[in-house]
Amino acid sequence: MVKSWNDRLNTPGINGIKPSRRTVADVVEGQPMLVPTARQVDDFIRSIPEGVEMDIRALRTALAIEHGAEVTCPVTIGYHLRTVAEAANEDLQRGMSLSDISPYWRVIDAKTPTTRKLSFGAEFVAAQRKREGLKP
Repeated sequence: MVKSWNDRLNTPGINGIKPSRRTVADVVEGQPMLVPTARQVDDFIRSIPEGVEMDIRALRTALAIEHGAEVTCPVTIGYHLRTVAEAANEDLQRGMSLSDISPYWRVIDAKTPTTRKLSFGAEFVAAQRKREGLKP
């Protein structure tokens, strides 16, 4: 059976802080690195106020600090951002109101690679960013 995005969002992951195994992007080998669960990413995004945007690098830094690490795994965050967005879209399709879903558009925009992977396209992301006065 195929898991829904909400099932994936709520699957308890093996998260925690581990020394990074190699230097990649802005992560240095040996740095204490948070490997977050999708739920942790969703919870953090829900805490970003309306009309405020945060790029992925800032999100990763803030998440790491909140959980006592120096950095957040860049690969894991990419997977989880898509999970958060797709789960929010499922919620909308089921009739949840916009104010009750995760406002992932405060973190991703039309140029974010994750946006191109979304099953529902980039138009919704662009519309929500415009509605909140965020740059496209």
